[in-house]
Amino acid sequence: MLQNGSAAPLFSLYSSVDKKVSLDDFKGKRIVLVFYPADWSPVCGDQLVLYNEMEEIFEQLNAQVLGISVDGKWCHASYSEQRGFTFPLLADFEPKGAVAKMYQAYNEQTGECHRALYVLDEARIIRWSYLSPVEVNPGADGILEALEKLPVINNQ
Repeated sequence: MLQNGSAAPLFSLYSSVDKKVSLDDFKGKRIVLVFYPADWSPVCGDQLVLYNEMEEIFEQLNAQVLGISVDGKWCHASYSEQRGFTFPLLADFEPKGAVAKMYQAYNEQTGECHRALYVLDEARIIRWSYLSPVEVNPGADGILEALEKLPVINNQ
């Protein structure tokens, strides 16, 4: 995992079949990066559904959730539609895991993302991170605690 206090690596990934997003698209917002192993897997589904249900809380904390896995944009589109996700799922598909590797959240043995969380402040500085065992849903307590401790930064 990257060190707290370091600048978050910038990236651009597909958020839908025809649109890419980058961290710069969320200026003035805190970012919660959710690296997860795979769409359609039980633990990942539970984890992402929890964050989706917490949308209003994240909004109150000026935070944008971004889910990232090595699944392709078409898989994400279907998964997101079926599960009703309101936050973007980003396809770290080709080159496979390039962004996860930048964030030290790629599992070379399985070819998937680790279950890793990062909280970035408005200036794109990593303020909190957590690596969960792949079979464990990390929940949201750590994310919420990290977001609540952040001072407001006017970076618009």
